Amino acid sequence: MNPEEVAGALIERFATEVMAAVPLVALWVHGSLASGDFQLRRSDLDLLAVIAETPDRDQARRLTAVHRGLTDDHPLAARLHCSYLVKNHLHDPEREHLTWAFSELYHRPVSPVIRRELLRDGVTLYGPGPTGMIPPVTDGELTRFVRGELDGYWRPLTARLRPWLTDDWVDSGVLTLGRATVTLRGGGMISKREAFPVLLELGAHPDLVGDIYDRRYGGPVRRSPAWRLRRARLARAFVGQGIDHALALPSL
Repeated sequence: MNPEEVAGALIERFATEVMAAVPLVALWVHGSLASGDFQLRRSDLDLLAVIAETPDRDQARRLTAVHRGLTDDHPLAARLHCSYLVKNHLHDPEREHLTWAFSELYHRPVSPVIRRELLRDGVTLYGPGPTGMIPPVTDGELTRFVRGELDGYWRPLTARLRPWLTDDWVDSGVLTLGRATVTLRGGGMISKREAFPVLLELGAHPDLVGDIYDRRYGGPVRRSPAWRLRRARLARAFVGQGIDHALALPSL
């Protein structure tokens, strides 16, 4: 089976079990699986479920059991993330929705980036599609969010070296900067794959870019402690300087 078929089989089981746990109205896929850039064991499975009513405690327990049961049976399920959007609250962008991610259930809003991505590339697995249910995201709303994430979330992380010693932080931080810079330049939203030439244009060290690309797309992987330390320093410096340059761009 190819990666999409593996993911599809897992999502099919997930959908069946979610329907038994909560009143499901629609189920959508976004992220790399929807855009065609899904990489098995590297990409998350990003889902949004629309439900008819706010989940009560019993329904929340059922959802937790669904996710934990899937993870016990299928390692890929640890990367399956889903927000449960109440149908009557879809037009409130500030609303926080029950979400399963990183092995726990909590509340968070559906960001402008996710909503724009969903409206552009989203795949409908069940029920009506997102167009008409999710309000459009303006360019101003999108760029304000991106600026806030760079300044409020990523900039503080560049004050410490430790986060940049791990693969996930390096990949997420460096690719986020490349994609965010394109958005703030007025170029809309690009995929992770499309971000690699942008990183080189922005001055990222070729060894750093090659490391991220190889791990994501199956190339040779370096694992020595010395390389991890050098990579951490390269990533931290690139993201820190890149944030300053990105935020200096004129607002749209």
